[in-house]
Amino acid sequence: MTMPMSMRQRKPAPPLTRRLRARLAVAAARALSTQPPARIRAVLAAASHGAEAASREQAQAARDDVTAVSLVCRGARGCVPRSVATALLCRMSGTWPTWCVGVRTIAPFAAHAWVEAEGRMVGEDEPAGYFRPLLSVEPRRPSLPVTRVATVTTMPASPATVPVTEPATPATANPPGAAPSPPSPSSSPSPSQVDRPPTGSLPGVTR
Repeated sequence: MTMPMSMRQRKPAPPLTRRLRARLAVAAARALSTQPPARIRAVLAAASHGAEAASREQAQAARDDVTAVSLVCRGARGCVPRSVATALLCRMSGTWPTWCVGVRTIAPFAAHAWVEAEGRMVGEDEPAGYFRPLLSVEPRRPSLPVTRVATVTTMPASPATVPVTEPATPATANPPGAAPSPPSPSSSPSPSQVDRPPTGSLPGVTR
């Protein structure tokens, strides 16, 4: 999955730290480039999760470092490991370009792999629209959860709207079907009043 291209001119060697990271990205890319395109896309899609979109300067710097440390990536048929290594090297710094695999739009047929940033191909000599992408892996930064805060405003109630509870009036009558209540002690006659004989004489009775 590549097309014949002229040998890339070697870029100046990057500093030691960048050179080590570039070699690590190239080693992973060379192992991954032997897999089918669908497997490559799945692995790169997992790697791109959470990364920010790379700028053209960041993608170009990563591509330059990759081609500076690897003859395979700098070669005419090294588009797959070169593009994969460029994407992985960008990911080490928290960014991700758009990785693409496509075909040439004019005859003869040829496949190619490349990276894009800010909507344009990075490091390619061909004009825009020369290749038609068939597979691509774009940066996927997870969206932050939105927390909704409900604001409740409590207004003081006016005196006219405050309900007033009247005290309950005790019922004086027994409800239907209820047993009659016993008389109160104040209304019942005392025992002394019941047993005491009447005093005085009855009218019309003579001794």
